[in-house]
Amino acid sequence: MKGKTKIEVLELGYAYSGFGELFNGVSFTIKTGEIICILGPNGIGKTTLLNCIANLITPTKGKILINGRDMNKIQPRDIAKTIGYVPQTVIPSFDYEVLEYVVTGCAPRLGTFERPKEEHYSIARNAIEQMEISHLSHKAYTKISGGERQQVSIARAISQQPKIILMDEPTSHLDCGNQVKVLKIIKKMAQEGYGVVFTTHNPDQALLLKTKIAAFDKDGNFSFGTYKEVLNEGFLRSMYGIDLHLYNIDEIGRSVCIAPIL
Repeated sequence: MKGKTKIEVLELGYAYSGFGELFNGVSFTIKTGEIICILGPNGIGKTTLLNCIANLITPTKGKILINGRDMNKIQPRDIAKTIGYVPQTVIPSFDYEVLEYVVTGCAPRLGTFERPKEEHYSIARNAIEQMEISHLSHKAYTKISGGERQQVSIARAISQQPKIILMDEPTSHLDCGNQVKVLKIIKKMAQEGYGVVFTTHNPDQALLLKTKIAAFDKDGNFSFGTYKEVLNEGFLRSMYGIDLHLYNIDEIGRSVCIAPIL
């Protein structure tokens, strides 16, 4: 992947109309080739933060810069060439075959009334192969399982050919084997030059991938740094309100996060 891309999140805040502030003063930088894990308890604002970065909603404070340019001054089509988004749940409007759905990811690079050409279908097929779901290509998107839909949605984002891919809880509907598969794909994508930002409830995923961490504790306080800088037992207690322990396992070469005996 040619060229470096940087997204700067600067003093971002968001408040729903008529309600209190969800978060405030959030600042960090997303770069190609890096993985950032957004952690925090339920309802703290992880998905809302991701939606702001994806240009789906407008923050009430602060700004977002893409390679130094204010996101508000960039056309949505051009933003879509830089940022791909994988929502937690997708409900399609039409009963697309999987391949037809994935090729819609190429839309930002098509003309207004241009239909996908063979080159775009080739991009879509490659994305499907990368996700190892070629057997689903001609199945109806509405007829596959929730876990399979999640993998198809990631393939669609890959076919968009962005520099940064945002994923909202990409393992939430997956069994254990497919969770590991998706985490491996995230690691490989970063190695290939993508920037990947994903939300999760599971801090062990950040430890497994050795990511940078953008984290909210249960009071909404925000921290950003490497997994070694941010994740410690005190911070995990402040985040989830229970005792969680970190142990370094020499045999597997990483730390793990586990709960005590119930």
